[in-house]
Formats: sequence, C-alpha cells, structure tokens
Amino acid sequence: MAEQAYPKRTIKVFSALLIVAAVVFYWAWGAAYDSWNIFAAENMGVYSIFVVLLGFGILGLLVAKYQH
Repeated sequence: MAEQAYPKRTIKVFSALLIVAAVVFYWAWGAAYDSWNIFAAENMGVYSIFVVLLGFGILGLLVAKYQH
C-alpha cells in the first residue's frame, strides 16, 4: 500500500487550527467593532471569511476521520 501524502494527524491539527482561527477572528472583529449582528449588510465580508475558515476546518476533520 502506498504511503499517504499527508498523515491524519497533520490534517487534524491544521483543521483544528482553522476552526480556532475562525472563532478568534469572529471574536476579535466583534470585540473591536462592537458588531455581533450576522445579518447586518456591512458585516457580510467579515462573516463570509468566518464561514469559509470554519467550513474548511470542519471539512478537514471529516476528511481525516474517514481517510483510510
């Protein structure tokens, strides 16, 4: 069997870092600008970055879980 390009542990650590980065980014932006409303039109860019970071983190954890 061929060796995997990325071990499961590397994928899990990177995915966890993406999730942490998303939460820290959301918290820091909200605290700095007192802007916690996800539905405000002027904050859509910030929240789209949050969703992308969080989504890739969760996707990475799922890939690591089901990787053979």
